[in-house]
Amino acid sequence: MKKKLALVLLASTVLATACSNGNEESNASPDVNKGATTTSAAPLKGEIVLWHSFTQGPRNDYMKQAAEDFMKKNPEVKIKIETFSWGEFYTKWTTGLLSGQVPDVSTALPNHVVEMLNSEAIIPINDVIDKIGRSRFYEAPLKEGTKDGKNYSIPIYSHAQVMWYRKDLLKAANLEVPKTWNELFEAAKKVNNPPNVYGLSVPTGSGDLMATRFLNFYVKSAGETLITKDGKANLTSKAALDGIKYWVDMYRATSPTGSINFKVLDQATLFYQGKTAFDFNSGFQIGGVETNSPALLDQIDAAPMPKLNASDADRGIETSNIPMVVWKNSKHPEIAKAFIESLYEKDKYIKFLHSVPAGMLPAMKDIAEDPAFLDNPTIKKFNNAVKVIGNAINSGTAIGMENGPSVQSGIITSQNVIEMMFQDIILKKDKTSIEEEAKKAEKKLNDLFQTATK
Repeated sequence: MKKKLALVLLASTVLATACSNGNEESNASPDVNKGATTTSAAPLKGEIVLWHSFTQGPRNDYMKQAAEDFMKKNPEVKIKIETFSWGEFYTKWTTGLLSGQVPDVSTALPNHVVEMLNSEAIIPINDVIDKIGRSRFYEAPLKEGTKDGKNYSIPIYSHAQVMWYRKDLLKAANLEVPKTWNELFEAAKKVNNPPNVYGLSVPTGSGDLMATRFLNFYVKSAGETLITKDGKANLTSKAALDGIKYWVDMYRATSPTGSINFKVLDQATLFYQGKTAFDFNSGFQIGGVETNSPALLDQIDAAPMPKLNASDADRGIETSNIPMVVWKNSKHPEIAKAFIESLYEKDKYIKFLHSVPAGMLPAMKDIAEDPAFLDNPTIKKFNNAVKVIGNAINSGTAIGMENGPSVQSGIITSQNVIEMMFQDIILKKDKTSIEEEAKKAEKKLNDLFQTATK
């Protein structure tokens, strides 16, 4: 256990964005109008601890109400709730694991689940998924928490990275929505008008995953991955090198100089404030613009990720599936599982999703098409964006998880190797080549991968 926990601490965590897949088929076919059933016919009795990272606003209120409702239906159950930001949560569970100071049930991030699996900290919840209805879930989100045919996590909501753009700026420049990376580059240059509006900001700040994310966009669109099937880093293939050059060129042509140090919030805020014409984000972009620049809300929309060639096949890029897990140390896993099931009751689940409309999309196919889910002012207004994001959810994965749970994915998104590579290339200018820096970064990542997988 100590060795495994040490590997967890090495892998570290990916920072959350605004808020940054089973194989078995079930014969269960529950009544989707009634929602989930209880795990056991016997009365539930005992106390559990719930940790979640919905620290404020309607989502926090929802979790409180969900716990209260569950306790009313199960009067001999007590649920104690503790909330932590994603960074605090990671520190809390990794430091508390050896002493047993972990919850019964919690939210997590996909890379957290990988590390929890390596630490043998969580238990399979196939039974929960089967009772809710396995066929109702998108396959890709379930796969991210699946190991040896066992499901260790269940997605509570999903979102995907897509391209956001300003309709008014494109119209003024007589431009169509870009469909390829070359078209995006030319469009970003044409609307670039600093300091009022930048074409596209390229963030490479350390302590975050944004440069890794942007490079992943390009590499995945070329049909490759940043982590190969045999668990090696891919920064020196033609697609990867072309992607590095693309973003360095874009930085120099259309990005504010300070974006070399931008993290996720810095990047998003520029678009929220109307300072960039293009950006990449999930549906959480809508709430950010509404809060910061409500007058621009009618001028934003989303489109699929650019491709190398317009005729290329559609490919999944990056999806974020926020799951829940049940902890091995739980004295009452039956209560933890029953509580999770209760969250998927139709009316309750849709109310949860509507707490951040268009930002949190269903992890279940039938709910995504349900009139009750679609009957929301924001979802109606951004119907096109919701469809674009929804189409991307099942085809994408978390960065580096194309082949299932991966320790390497946590390392590549948390150790800032790619971010530092971009900074070195940009700051050194002609003193170093992209090939040299990419080769050094690839070796550094592979050394980290080897240490973590020994």
